[in-house]
Amino acid sequence: MGFLTRFSLKNAFAVFIISFLLILGGLYSFTRLKVDLLPNIEFPQLSVEVIYPGASPQDINEQVTEKLETKFKGIDGLKKIQSSSFESIAIINLEFPFDAELDDAEQQVNTFIKEAGLPENVETNINRFSFGTFPIFNISLFAKGDQDLEQLVNEEIIPELNKIQGINSVSVGGMTEDILQITVDEEKASQLALSLNDIKESINAKKFSFPAGNLNENEIQVPVRVQEKIEEIDELENLVMQSNFAKDAPPVKLGDIASIEVVTEKPEITRYNKKESLSMAITKKQDANTVEVADKVLAVINSFDDRLEYAIGFDSAEGIEKSVNTLVKEGLLGALFASIAVLIFLRNFRATIIAIVSIPLSLLISSIFLNQLDISLNIMTLGGMAVAVGRVVDDSIVVIENIFRRVRKTNKDMTDDLIQDSTKEILKAITSSTITTVVVFLPLGLVGGITGEFFLPFALTIVFSLLASLIVAVTIVPILAKFSFKKVPKEEKEGVLQRAYASSIKWSLNHKALVIFLSIALLAGSGFLVKGLGFTFIPNEEQKLLVATFQLPSSTSLEKTNEVSLKVENMFAEQKEINDVTVGIGSRDFQTGLKRQNQANYFISLGDGVSVSEFIPKLEKEMENIVLSIEPDAKLGIQEQSTGGPPSNNNVNIDLYSTDLAALQDAAASVEAYMMKQADLKYVSNNFSEKQKQVIVDINSEKSAQLGISGFQILGTIADKTKPVDAGSMKLGDEERRISITYDEKSETIEDLKSTVIFTQQGPVGITEIASITETEAFTSIQKLDGKIFARVTAQIDSNDIRTVSNAVIDGVQNDIELPEGVSLEGGGGSDETVETFTQLGIAMIVAIGLVYLTMLITFGQARIPFIILSSLIFVPIGSLLGLWIADEPMSVSVMIGLLMLIGIVTTNAIVMVDRIGQNRTEKAMPIREALIEAGITRLRPILMTAFATIAALIPLALTTSAGTLISKGLAVTVIGGLTSSTLLTLILIPVIYEVFFFRQVRKERSR
Repeated sequence: MGFLTRFSLKNAFAVFIISFLLILGGLYSFTRLKVDLLPNIEFPQLSVEVIYPGASPQDINEQVTEKLETKFKGIDGLKKIQSSSFESIAIINLEFPFDAELDDAEQQVNTFIKEAGLPENVETNINRFSFGTFPIFNISLFAKGDQDLEQLVNEEIIPELNKIQGINSVSVGGMTEDILQITVDEEKASQLALSLNDIKESINAKKFSFPAGNLNENEIQVPVRVQEKIEEIDELENLVMQSNFAKDAPPVKLGDIASIEVVTEKPEITRYNKKESLSMAITKKQDANTVEVADKVLAVINSFDDRLEYAIGFDSAEGIEKSVNTLVKEGLLGALFASIAVLIFLRNFRATIIAIVSIPLSLLISSIFLNQLDISLNIMTLGGMAVAVGRVVDDSIVVIENIFRRVRKTNKDMTDDLIQDSTKEILKAITSSTITTVVVFLPLGLVGGITGEFFLPFALTIVFSLLASLIVAVTIVPILAKFSFKKVPKEEKEGVLQRAYASSIKWSLNHKALVIFLSIALLAGSGFLVKGLGFTFIPNEEQKLLVATFQLPSSTSLEKTNEVSLKVENMFAEQKEINDVTVGIGSRDFQTGLKRQNQANYFISLGDGVSVSEFIPKLEKEMENIVLSIEPDAKLGIQEQSTGGPPSNNNVNIDLYSTDLAALQDAAASVEAYMMKQADLKYVSNNFSEKQKQVIVDINSEKSAQLGISGFQILGTIADKTKPVDAGSMKLGDEERRISITYDEKSETIEDLKSTVIFTQQGPVGITEIASITETEAFTSIQKLDGKIFARVTAQIDSNDIRTVSNAVIDGVQNDIELPEGVSLEGGGGSDETVETFTQLGIAMIVAIGLVYLTMLITFGQARIPFIILSSLIFVPIGSLLGLWIADEPMSVSVMIGLLMLIGIVTTNAIVMVDRIGQNRTEKAMPIREALIEAGITRLRPILMTAFATIAALIPLALTTSAGTLISKGLAVTVIGGLTSSTLLTLILIPVIYEVFFFRQVRKERSR
């Protein structure tokens, strides 16, 4: 790369122009980067939602779920299939390997759905899942004055929001719906043998519009359409009804047997801080800029501020901006600290400016590549930049320091030849050290799954920055040195530090066995710290947004649920730790996506100073006192809102299998009770559903056939008695309204149901004459994993040692709980995946060391030299483990990435020293010991400067307590500790190891 230095010195102005253009391009690219909290990774999962109106969980399982599961097993590469069958709906989750082509898989799923032979009135939806699918907003809207808020939202706000590029969906809860309600007098209808279905068919017959050919008029074809429609309520009232079964019954107008009116229904209730509101949830498209979309959404809503007010219950953009600002601040502080470290060593302001010019240039150049690859600005890319700040300055430090040293030594003015020679002297060292730091990230591709995908932007950011810093060091730095210094101060005398270090090397070389023994003893001693560190995937980070829910028995009405919720909300209002509460009653369940009238969901925003871990148990106890006193069988829970990031894997799962649902329920309850008692577990949940009463109408096929009654006719008659009939929609006047037909009195009891009359051609027949009606209990859902019915009891581990706690819980369940006969058990959870990820990262480190060895072998051309350099890695764990122990940081994925980085960083110092040793031996013909001492003295300052610059740059990240930097924090502590210990040991140990590897030649030289 020497030609770049020559070219730069000869074409300095052109290089400055190129640099200026790169700065402009970098600034432009940086502002164009999408801002998000996390890398937008699409999970290899498909979710199939199947809606089968009116079907029981058992019917859904038999007629939908089992058929689809059988088909889906044939999908290429399918890893796992999990299904849940509820009333009227089934959800089937398909999991694939990360390298799977989801487009192909989705196509196969569509094909299999068509081939499965599902019932005719089934609807299916296929969804994908990524970080970007989480809602970015939950906004509560309130009307000002007499403004019709729903009309404003539907007709003006939602259309405007849908114009925003990047908006995926806008859903609004708490809306009312005007329905044309036809309430039929059951007694009158029975006398005329009219069913609700007869009325529905009569109404639909009037919604008639069909083409009827063409007329030829003056050689022009005019289409003919025959239609019949009802446009006013009085026309509907005058609609004539005729029974299909009692032909002798007189025709009757609908208005004579039914009342027709427009009624308002509210299927869900939403409030903000006890105040009625509309609740708007907004999701963005997968590749959209979250912060940009959020700003545009607020701009739209603010444009209606004269007609509405709003409050934000959940805002992911705010959290993203906080995390981004924090990491930018840590990065800038790191750059400042690195600059101060360089200034302390160089003691020259201009030289320091030249050395640190690589920081902004390298990061801006890396922004160009990130923008081209469509990688967003997130906690991983910003973390990569913050970590890279200290490392990108290293090459420039070595170059400027060597130029200064050479010029001072020669006592001549700074010339092109001198600058070129000075740069060339260390060119091999900085090139090989940068390349080795880059190649250590290549094996990250071996780490499969979400971990590899998640850390890829982090690795790419550092790689781009380092390569850019190398180019800057051999082009811009020599030019700046040439123009900034016409004369350089005379060479300083050898300082106290150099003299002390020279004495240390001499002593170490004379006591090699002792130095090696002490180093190994320190390494062994640090190994004892591992047990006290804990073992986790990503450390738990407290969230100030809580998700709470309570669920009453499944038959509970919306009104009853609302009554209970109001009492809970009053309690929330009394808690000084709570800022605000957004509630949805009858809205979608957080986990299944189902709308449940018996459930209330809450978003609870806490104050900044609240201890979440202490407050949750207190709040849960208060909720229990209210809810359980009203309904002892209710279920409730509170936990922190997930950020939607990579799985923390801080969970333990107990999966129970059995075809006996009653036994499975008992086993799940026992395991749940056991896990609730464990101090290291929180957020214990049991996916096994409750039982509810169910009425079975068992038709006698022989009797029904004799009377000419079909099962569907019986089904329709009973459905008429228990729920409204949906008759589609009709435009009356200017409004399109949904039509609902119901009897004036619903069947509330089993006795009411037994009095049902079925109309036949032979006259009315009581339901009990052709069917038996019995009451039983049935489960409200059926859960299956890979086709086997199962119950899962899961909990989050409230500890930084997930492996130990997970094993203890699984062993405790197996040994302390006696499961019912026929129930089998499997224990697992996040620790299994964590161990697999750690194993993959361990393999990645071994491969990285191999790649570093190959790089140095190509660079130095001797097999022994790379081994000498790599010996510095052996003692990295000493400082890293000690640093983690002091900072109370557990072993985590971020720590492993830090250790992977250290393979590249630590070898840099060794390369700089060993390269000088080689120059002394080959160019100056020095004996080995003399070459070692001279190299140590000469390279002491650049080694200490680069190490301290990197350490200083990482100090703000290591000390931060801000949210959103946890991934970077563990990594920073690891690198600081490892680099400190390895640098100190490198300065002493590398000369010792060098002599050990060349002991024959040393013996010869010393015997002369």
